[in-house]
Amino acid sequence: MAEAFAAELVARSRQEIVAAASENRFLELLEVGAVPRERLAWLAGEEYRIVGSDRRSFSLLAARYPEPPAGGLFLALAQGEGEALALLLDFAAAIGISEKDLSAYEPKPLAQAYPAYLAQRAMFGTASEVALAMLANLEEWGAYCARAAEALRSRYGMDEEAVGFFRFFAEPPPGFADHATEVIAAGLAAGDSPDEAVRAARMLHAYESHFWAALAEDLA
Repeated sequence: MAEAFAAELVARSRQEIVAAASENRFLELLEVGAVPRERLAWLAGEEYRIVGSDRRSFSLLAARYPEPPAGGLFLALAQGEGEALALLLDFAAAIGISEKDLSAYEPKPLAQAYPAYLAQRAMFGTASEVALAMLANLEEWGAYCARAAEALRSRYGMDEEAVGFFRFFAEPPPGFADHATEVIAAGLAAGDSPDEAVRAARMLHAYESHFWAALAEDLA
């Protein structure tokens, strides 16, 4: 029964996210080559902070919930962020900035709302909240990354190595959906609040929207 309820929550959350979706101005501009190259440094700089924060958040969740199925899911997500960091450095190199430059980059507050919220949930939330939030938002995030990779290739002349970071997130890890659903079901069976889990998915989506909006700030 918990598994069926978990699948229902995932479907419900995805429907809410689709209904709340709005235009992604940054990607629309990127796809016509209208994002200045210096603004791509914002993208790299913000992601550098986000990846580092998310890696720590998932590691914390793995420590808080070490038993299966949650422990394995969060450990894999933390490891994935480590892989993503190396790929991000390739993107940064393609636009002429170093890891030292990324470290010195001054992040935009609203662009960092998403990792701040994830860190809050990693400290105070439940495994089912985070698993549902990540799973429900994965399809939209992956689609955005796929669009970014294609735009950078076609409009900015980047090679596959340079866009590897975006390709990495464009497709979900093998088995992720089933594993995350299992974590959600286990949490619900243990007494986690389904309403709080759905709320976490909704909040995460809103904060991810702020990330893209911050990148498009003041662009025509």
